Order: sequence, then structure tokens, then C-alpha cells
Amino acid sequence: MLLALAMFCAGPVLAAGQSGFVRVEGTQFVVDGKPYRFAGANFWYGAYLGAPDGLGDRERLVAELDQLKDAGIDNLRVLAMSEASGFLRGVSPAIMGKPGQFDERLLQGLDFLLVEMARRDMKAVLYLNNFWQWSGGMSQYVSWATGEPVFDPDATGDWNGFMQNSARFYAIPEAQAWFRTAIRTVVERRNSISGVAYVDDPTVMSWQLANEPRPGSDPDGHPNFPAYRAWIDETSAFIRQLAPRQLVSTGSEGAMGSLRDEDLYIIAHATPNVDYLTFHLWPSNWSWIDHEDPAARLESGLATSLAYVDRHIDIANKLGMPIVLSEFGLNRDKGSYDPASTVAARDRFYRAIFDRLLERARAGDAIAGSNFWAWGGRGRTGNADFMWKAGDPFTGDPPQEPQGLFSLFDSDASTLRIVSDHARAMHALP
Repeated sequence: MLLALAMFCAGPVLAAGQSGFVRVEGTQFVVDGKPYRFAGANFWYGAYLGAPDGLGDRERLVAELDQLKDAGIDNLRVLAMSEASGFLRGVSPAIMGKPGQFDERLLQGLDFLLVEMARRDMKAVLYLNNFWQWSGGMSQYVSWATGEPVFDPDATGDWNGFMQNSARFYAIPEAQAWFRTAIRTVVERRNSISGVAYVDDPTVMSWQLANEPRPGSDPDGHPNFPAYRAWIDETSAFIRQLAPRQLVSTGSEGAMGSLRDEDLYIIAHATPNVDYLTFHLWPSNWSWIDHEDPAARLESGLATSLAYVDRHIDIANKLGMPIVLSEFGLNRDKGSYDPASTVAARDRFYRAIFDRLLERARAGDAIAGSNFWAWGGRGRTGNADFMWKAGDPFTGDPPQEPQGLFSLFDSDASTLRIVSDHARAMHALP
């Protein structure tokens, strides 16, 4: 009786013949025959907030899901696997303590998140690994497999070396075997609250291979590209076999994450096992806009950003696949991290990007949705250096970045209004 009640309360009641699963038809998403377009958020720490026994903050999670839903945000991109590591800026605790050992509390946090999202008719994109160090990720698998210390860019300052080391992951059989165990653990999980198997839950829109997988560091990444391409094809096929009713995506940044080469981006995604394309947009990280003062070169950087958006939508049109701008963001005014600081440049950036996405969607192009980076909600740091420490509240900025760098806080009314207006405009498209 309790299980049945939990399942009844887990989400909206579907009419006969409806599945609620997101499907791909041509260059668009559909749900039960109707177009599905969205303006969503990155909410990487959702499973952490959902954890029980005082580890998480379920009250905060429920309140923030309500706020997001009220704003029209109905798609969340969430970290579904993290690895314990020795990185200076790694998140703690981790879902996987070592290969094959998982923290049930954090997996229950993911259960709770999915149940609460289902109640609000929201969809989840769950990514299963990370090219970067802040959640352990690929370099931690390399360390486990080789016995070498982690290659920590926050300690060495060597980001090119880190990227090359992280890309070793694709060609290490033992690391791939452990990763597949981790994939099975999440994808084949049965929700401890609702009793619904994840593979039978339409709340899960897509399984994403990783956050920003790259073939290495340009100009030295080409030797890794064949292994990277094979990894995308083989891992996406593995997930499709486990979860045939859910979509698979890579989590790629687009050309900038493909050795700055659009052709390599296309080649890497030339597999029937990937259902749709993703790309990211980081103009201040890529030096198109001034990191310390976004207003200084905003208009020129925005023109470059919009051209990048257009090129990727054109690629998706050519390939006949939907595409999602699954990360984008900009610093607060004057590079501040303070939630009380102004966000005029960021609001201008968000509005311009959303206007272009809406324009292309109205024209029938392949753009299907977006997820801004990132929802910070009620999260605040009390640390003078704004850097996260274990036990601190989570914000949208992961541990290797200052807390407040790209976060959209619950107090950022102007930016949230821009997101909300765009969400409603996307939902209104025929």
C-alpha cells in the first residue's frame, strides 16, 4: 500500500496511450506527439540537496524546485555520478568512493530529486562523468587505473597537461569497465521512494555521457581523437541498450570542446547511438568578453557568441538532429561574486542569446532548448575568498570556481524574469 501510494504521488497521471518520454522526430523533441521545447537550468548539485540524514537539504530543494517551476523552467541538467579524489577543488562527499563502491545516501538524493521533479512535470538530463576535476571525473579514473597521483591543475597550473591526462581515460580498458559499472548502477537503479525503475521513468529525458568530454587539449589532442570518437559511439550504444526509451547525448561543448574544429565535432557525433547534439557557450572563459569587466567588450563578444550559436544550429540542421545549448553564462558586473552586485551585462547577454534561440526556433530550425549555467538558488558562501569548502552550501558554481562567478541566485530577479519570459515564449511555439 505504501509503495503504491508513493508511486501514485511520484508524478502526473498520464492519459491512456501516453508515455511521457521525450522522443526525437527529425530536428525536434516531442512528448506524446506534441513539440517539447524548453528553457532549463543547470542544477548539478540536485542529488546532493536531495540526500537524507542531514547530508542534503530537502527543504531547500523543494522550495527551489517550486521557484523554478513557477518561472517556467522545466528541464534540469544534473550530475548523476561523482568520484572521490585527491583534487584540491573536488566536491565532497562523492557518489563513488572507489570503483564499484557507491554512497547510497547520495543515490537516494537522486531518487528524491526525480520524484520531486516528476511531481512538477519537469525533465532531467543526467550526466554520468566529467572531463573536469571538480567532481573527480575522468582523471580520477586514470589515477585509479594507473596508480599515479591525480594530475591536479589547481595545484600545478598546467591545464593543457591536465586535459591530455584526462583524455587518457578513453583508451584505458580497466577505467572503461569501472565506468560501465557506474553507468549500470545509476541507469538500472530502482527509485527507493517511488519504486519506479529509472529506465521506466519519463522524468529522465536523457543520459549524458559526461560533462564537456574533450579529446584532449589543442593543439595536442589529435592523437586521442580516435579513442574519443570510439568511446562516444560505444558508450552511447551501451546506454541505449540499457535504457531504450530514453535519449542519449554526449555533453559536448561543440567546436570549442572539439579542438576548436567544427569538422571534428561533426565526426565525433556521426553515430546513430547519439540522439541529439549539445553545445556550450562561455565567452568570458574563451576571452571573447572581458572576465573582470563583462561590460567592457560586451557587444563585440556578443556578436562572436551569436555567430557561434548560429553555426551550431546550422550544423544540427545539416545533420538533421535537434541541438540544445546546454550551458551558457556570464560573470556579474565588474567580475563581482557578491549576490548583491548588479548584473546589467549578464542580463543583456542572456536576453540576446535567448532572442536568437527563439528566432531560430520560430524559423523551424533545430534548436530545441537551453540550460543556463547555473542555478545557485539560496546557496551563499560566507568565505572571504568565495571558494567552496566541504560542508558549505552549494551554489551553481562548482568547487573549482568562486561561488557567485556564474550563479543565478534566488535574489537575481531581473535575470530570472528574462529566463521565465523566454521559457514561456518557447512553450508557446506551435
